[in-house]
Amino acid sequence: MTPQPPTSPTPETAAAPPPLPGLPTERPAGCPFDPPAELGRVRRERPLAPMAYPDGHVGWLATGHAVVRTVLGDPRFSSRYELMRLPVPGMPPGGLPPAPPGDLTGIDPPEHTRYRRLLAGRFTVRRMRLLTERVTRICAEHLDAMERQGPPADLVAAYARPVPAMVICELLGVPYADRDRFQRHAEVLTGGALDEDTGAAAAALSAYLGDLVRAKRAEPTDDLLSELAATDLTDDELTTLGVVLLGAGLDTTANMIALGTFALLRNPDRLAELRADPQLVAPAAEELLRYLSIAHTGARVALEDVELAGHTIRAGDTVAVSLQAANRDPLRFAGPDTLDPHRSPTGHLAFGHGVHACVGQQLARVELRIAYRALLSRLPGLRLAVAPEEVPVRVDATVHGVVELPVTWDEG
Repeated sequence: MTPQPPTSPTPETAAAPPPLPGLPTERPAGCPFDPPAELGRVRRERPLAPMAYPDGHVGWLATGHAVVRTVLGDPRFSSRYELMRLPVPGMPPGGLPPAPPGDLTGIDPPEHTRYRRLLAGRFTVRRMRLLTERVTRICAEHLDAMERQGPPADLVAAYARPVPAMVICELLGVPYADRDRFQRHAEVLTGGALDEDTGAAAAALSAYLGDLVRAKRAEPTDDLLSELAATDLTDDELTTLGVVLLGAGLDTTANMIALGTFALLRNPDRLAELRADPQLVAPAAEELLRYLSIAHTGARVALEDVELAGHTIRAGDTVAVSLQAANRDPLRFAGPDTLDPHRSPTGHLAFGHGVHACVGQQLARVELRIAYRALLSRLPGLRLAVAPEEVPVRVDATVHGVVELPVTWDEG
């Protein structure tokens, strides 16, 4: 027999690479602004990789910008809760129940389209800009309170959390007399903990919003809930929509205000630029959304076999989409690990992409620009009141951020 030369393994004969053992979650020590370093290595080597999930399911992890964007925009991938395997460690075992009526984040078109259309026209750029004066006043009122109290202060409790809570109250039409109680429950609900207090706050808010929906139907006022009450939505749908809007609009914005301020305080050159040129605040807010990507991980489920990035994703497979890895992809953004307010981070995925892209993103932009600008102009000597490593960071939360942000400033 004539000896045969050795051959390289073909794609059919090569051993498939083992799945990743799980979702990388450990951030670099001392830098709460960067994603887990392991995500960068995975993205470089396999922007779409098989991954073992906490429940034993072998699904996928998408980390490259192009792959993540494709998954989020492809209707062959579903957002239905009951189909998903949960990729993040520590989530409730056994998966999730189907989304209740009104929860547009956990359903697909055409059911999703009905809710989306009702909301989209009420969150346009023009309508959100009309809120500018009110958001400015809310920021000023809370900065007044901080100055009266004097330094130091926890920026989360004094500013980052109450400002978006009050904006949501304005938007939904929560009566002034109820706002302290509403805000108290909302802060517990979105505080990042999963305990009895959170469950009680969720029940109290749901009951309150149910009563508010019925009141708006009986006596409409000039607010979002009253407008939606005039549609064909049921009371249950409206109540759930109110809870979803609260959750989406409060926790994310609050953590962007706090963590974004922390990031600016840790980048004194960038901070000085913004103080010298307030026009830079708007692009800086957009860059902070990309740089921090606080809603860091999402998921979709393949409804059929899909060929993507050289792999076959089987029907029923869950794909975890790492928004934080995608927004640091050097193939999409030059120097992605640098906070640069002069860049135009067009195409970042901080608000998602596709039919489930954040419906309230224009409201978030208005709030962040006003909140950062007001804070930096009112308290020009703002600085951390503790060493950076002493700032407590939220661990394993679905929305990244800080628990507290102790700050101080020079009294005038």
